Amino acid sequence: MAEQKIVLVTGAAGGIGQAIVKALTAKGHRVLAGVRERTSALDGTTQLIMDVTDPETVTDAAKQVDGALHAVINNAGVIVQGPLELVPPGELRRQFEVNTYGPAYVMQAFLPMLRAGNGRIINISAPTARVPLPFLAPISASKAALASLSDALRLELAAWGIPIVLIEPGTTSTPIFARAEVAAQAAAALAEPDRLALYSKHLTRVAQAMAKQKPGPVEPVANAVVAAVEARNPKRRYVVGDARLASILTRLPVRLRERMVMSVLGLTGLRP
Repeated sequence: MAEQKIVLVTGAAGGIGQAIVKALTAKGHRVLAGVRERTSALDGTTQLIMDVTDPETVTDAAKQVDGALHAVINNAGVIVQGPLELVPPGELRRQFEVNTYGPAYVMQAFLPMLRAGNGRIINISAPTARVPLPFLAPISASKAALASLSDALRLELAAWGIPIVLIEPGTTSTPIFARAEVAAQAAAALAEPDRLALYSKHLTRVAQAMAKQKPGPVEPVANAVVAAVEARNPKRRYVVGDARLASILTRLPVRLRERMVMSVLGLTGLRP
């Protein structure tokens, strides 16, 4: 019987997180589920209490891990959306604390165990890291920063043979989008009405365009993570579902790509 491998998953209580935990457990891996508070949804799994935005809780969680790790999966994430002009400073800070600083804190704390286990790091990115979208500037920037951090770290850790993998999920059916919309509406309620009115047509058209998207299931994302965990030589990037469109768009000249994005979102020709 193959030796059971230990894998850490952050944001394990979320939609994609739970799917990853389920898929890895089904494959016989021992999963350490990183959560902010214990949840019955992950009963039967070892839960590590940590807030990825708080390096002290991350360090405390790392101290509870005795031995080697085969993989760390940085899955915890949030979406902050809306006109950048109107995004409250606290929300902008939250975006980077969860999506960029959090993975950095986790990697710093758990790297000793990864070295011991000849392990790997798997970071959940987003297609907006490569093709930034209007009114998604915060998430686009935070994931681009995570991708850049991952690429640099891959070279830093080359001497130890620690692979750094990026997973790019497409539009996935999870509660994260509904929570992002609620947060965006709360931020809009705090904005000056005349400044918010400047974007009314833009936001209406973007909402109409987004409503036409058909979110995919979480299982293909979880399967991509399992593939990255189990591959002897994992790929640098796994692209899932409609995120493949980003791979096509990045090959286009920038001006053409921007015109296509504006057209798809219904923003072409809008004037004050």
